[in-house]
Amino acid sequence: MLHELTLSGLTAKLAAKEVSSREAMQACIDRIDAVDDQVNAFMSIDRDNALGQADAADVALAKGATHAGQPLLGVPVSLKDLFCAKGQPANCSSRILGDFRSPYDGTVVRKLRDAGAVLFGRLNMDEFAMGSSTENSAFGRTNNPWDLERVPGGSSGGSAAAVAAQECFGSIGTDTGGSIRQPAALCGCVGLKPTYGRVSRYGVVAFASSLDQVGPLTRDVRDSATLLGAIAGHDPHDSTSVPTEVPDYVAELGGDLKGTKLGLPREFLIDGIDPEVRAAFDAAVKQCEALGAEIHEVSMPHTEYGVATYYIVATAEASANLARFDGIRYGDRVDGDDLFSLYCNTRGQGFGEEVKRRIILGTYVLSSGYYDAFYLRAQKVRTLIKHDFEQAFETVDALITPTVPAPAFKAGEKMDDPLQMYLSDVFTISCNLAGTCGISLPCGFTSEPKLPIGLQLLGKPFGESRLLQIANAYEQATPWHTERAVL
Repeated sequence: MLHELTLSGLTAKLAAKEVSSREAMQACIDRIDAVDDQVNAFMSIDRDNALGQADAADVALAKGATHAGQPLLGVPVSLKDLFCAKGQPANCSSRILGDFRSPYDGTVVRKLRDAGAVLFGRLNMDEFAMGSSTENSAFGRTNNPWDLERVPGGSSGGSAAAVAAQECFGSIGTDTGGSIRQPAALCGCVGLKPTYGRVSRYGVVAFASSLDQVGPLTRDVRDSATLLGAIAGHDPHDSTSVPTEVPDYVAELGGDLKGTKLGLPREFLIDGIDPEVRAAFDAAVKQCEALGAEIHEVSMPHTEYGVATYYIVATAEASANLARFDGIRYGDRVDGDDLFSLYCNTRGQGFGEEVKRRIILGTYVLSSGYYDAFYLRAQKVRTLIKHDFEQAFETVDALITPTVPAPAFKAGEKMDDPLQMYLSDVFTISCNLAGTCGISLPCGFTSEPKLPIGLQLLGKPFGESRLLQIANAYEQATPWHTERAVL
């Protein structure tokens, strides 16, 4: 079936004229019609626009355009609902934005179009990217394709679920504290969080500006390399974008792990890891050794402060970023007797409970009398965490850890316990605080029920190419990435 192809498999068939882009796009639409009422990955789809883009790609291919020049030519790719695409909704899975439609293309969207991608659909997410389960969406939760009673992770849960359910050939999400890697692990796909500054954030609705980063979710590592190559690069519209060369990630794939030094942080192997997750991780480490890698135990002594530090820094930045959503300039408005009550009514009814919780926490830690005690101290600890990574990378090429401590949990299981929900990101958060790159890829399954388990690799700043090489070598030696959810 056409929808079962990887991104690279589809481009090969498009190049050989064995299929058309319209056929590929129609296959995605048919698949969505067949399964998305169970998954709820997509919030909206402009079908006519998508098919029109596909027809344009077919014309370009017929006139001699190649994937060497446009690596995504004719490939259907979906977007998390916080990317600005001209004329398309950008609701961030929130009611406060109402019927807002973006007046412009953000940089990532423009780059994808330039690469020939057929962009379609808005993917469900935790409201304003605040969550770890995609249960905080104003438009209903997304379900995990491997078990519809379980969550897909978050906040890019719709992006991961759409890939796992084979509703698109790749998707683009964002990762603030693990929001690409954690859902990738729970849904059995590949999720890449690039180095902060590698991919432009211009045209991406911000959650926490010093932590947010854009990245791909795909079925295998090669597809991640392809998508990253399309979206990476310096952007003068983004002051945090770093002017550094973008390698040819796909061309640099290949080889074994002989001589590769992988660091095993002892602080990550904590009590409470699910036994099947731990067994799969230990087997993955042995597999890397069999491929020639050297495993070295390293220490990341400030790891234990990562969750607390993150939820101070992230909520503080969220409080500032979301102050603009007030019902005055755009979005839904709930009137009141005066300006103050208008603000209160609009934000009180427009934001969900988790967003309001984080705004309140962020406002508190930034307030007079508490700034030094919380926010300033958290920034100092963030620096210490970054130094942990720097010291580890002096002796190893990458770090190897579980992506999450447990497989996908049942919907509703942690909604009444925010702390337990926050701990779902305990292994992913430090990477964002340090600003470096990370990837999650499948490394096994639990026995009953059958649920995916993720392996996380963390690389040096702007070391995505080496990280992809390591991930690809492991992937090619194991069968896990070939498994598909049955719907």
